[in-house]
Amino acid sequence: MTPRERLLVVLFAAVVSAPLLTPIASADDADTERAIEKYRQMFKEDPWSNPGLLDADRGEALWTTPRGPKNVSLEQCDLGKGPGVADGAFAELPRYFADADRVLDLESRLMWCMEKLQGFDHAALVNKPYPAPGQPVKELGAITTWIATKSSGLTFAAKLDQPKEKETVALGAALFVRRSGPFDFACATCHADSGRRIRLQGLPFLSNREEARKVIGEWPAYRLSATHVMTIQHRLYDCYWQMRMPELELGSDTSIALIAYLVKNAEGGEISVPAIKR
Repeated sequence: MTPRERLLVVLFAAVVSAPLLTPIASADDADTERAIEKYRQMFKEDPWSNPGLLDADRGEALWTTPRGPKNVSLEQCDLGKGPGVADGAFAELPRYFADADRVLDLESRLMWCMEKLQGFDHAALVNKPYPAPGQPVKELGAITTWIATKSSGLTFAAKLDQPKEKETVALGAALFVRRSGPFDFACATCHADSGRRIRLQGLPFLSNREEARKVIGEWPAYRLSATHVMTIQHRLYDCYWQMRMPELELGSDTSIALIAYLVKNAEGGEISVPAIKR
């Protein structure tokens, strides 16, 4: 059986078995969580069963393919460990980059390289950068997924000890608890206690180091409900949309600050990407 055939078999099994979760989800939280974990485990048992790896492969090809107005590849992009070095880079991001004079996470650094090295237009890159449900992750997301896989098995080790890095983490901490928007919501509205849930979705206590370590290293992740990979920038964008906040721009200071705060909380946590999410 080819890898594609194995993938289709697993996806078909997931669709067929999904309705069985409905009555289980009406039981107590422990039974619900076990059912969801069993659903995820089905995708973990076979390396070929994770559709997100297909996007990682696409991202690797995009990294080495000459593209953009300048028709060059990203192989000279410095992610913090030297031009072209992908191994372990994700585990040490976000970080301050002197050439950009900004603290950047992986996606915003890749976007900076796409602009400076390949000549892509910034406005075009931040215009509708995320896929619609059922559509594959876009080029930047695919490259992000591949780079992130090059740190799988490592732990978060971003130093975040330079002055601008400390400022960014502090901004993220303030934004995490700041209530805003028409619903007077904050990130902490959903993520400031243990054991919370929205329908089938568990809500980790992200200010708690142990809980942050368990989940932050799972992004980028393949979302079964959307049938595509979702990066951490996309996840934050979606959270802001659900809070009915103004649209969160990819690579904005706000998005990078929140990511820096979450990564700092998850320091020492294992990276395992792309994970499978509901």
